[in-house]
Amino acid sequence: MLRAASYESLSGSLAKSETSTRRNTRGKGGQSRRKESRGKMRAVSSSSGAFPTEQVLEVWRTSDAVAFDVDSTVCIDEGIDELGVYVGAGEKVARITKEAMEGGLPFGEALQRRLEAMAISRELLESYVKEHPPKFSPGIKELIAKLHAQGKDVHLISGGFRQMIAPVATELGIPSENVHANTIVFNEDGSLKGFDDKEFTSRAGGKADAVKFIKSTKGYKHVVMIGDGATDLEARVSGGADIVIGYGGAQRREKVVAESDWFVTEFDTLVNAL
Repeated sequence: MLRAASYESLSGSLAKSETSTRRNTRGKGGQSRRKESRGKMRAVSSSSGAFPTEQVLEVWRTSDAVAFDVDSTVCIDEGIDELGVYVGAGEKVARITKEAMEGGLPFGEALQRRLEAMAISRELLESYVKEHPPKFSPGIKELIAKLHAQGKDVHLISGGFRQMIAPVATELGIPSENVHANTIVFNEDGSLKGFDDKEFTSRAGGKADAVKFIKSTKGYKHVVMIGDGATDLEARVSGGADIVIGYGGAQRREKVVAESDWFVTEFDTLVNAL
């Protein structure tokens, strides 16, 4: 894992690279260069003061593709929780989610039970999507626009539902084939049937499988995963994400802070580092 470096470590590294320039510099010109160097370091720091290693920065800047989690990352809210509240089943959904997170339920069973608790129909889902436009995290539109401008592919990998994520992808200019998420399946009369268990994220370890799939089929050399949760950390496997950038702007999870290669709370930090 390419863990974040300390301020002193990165400062020393940058200082060494500029030693020959500064050695013979005097007066205001030298002060200006030193201020510029400190400014560059601040631009890529997180709010906790941690800096990415040079290797992490290199992967970030040269990556072919970036995959984002959606809930509490691209968007500030948790879609399935909001949908549960909308249909009057918020507490039931929360209890099932808690049981699943504590290991009491297999991933697929928890997904099915949450859908059943909401008794969601096609009509209800369409109404929710129409009445609740995406709530984007600050700076995400600018970051994705810059990634696109640099020729990098952007993917969305989520345990949420395609029907709810489609408007997110559309507004961000992400093609539908770059969305990897769960699909709610309905009967002909519009009542709930279940979910498509062939989707990567319908099972445990699905985000890692999704990243490995897009990396192998697209021929990407480097892929970066960005997200707020433990399932995003799981994407960092052989053949999967090269680095995981933890995002804590909506939810701060200590496991992600500790185990991500770089932890940020503002997307501007990533924009500045490109």
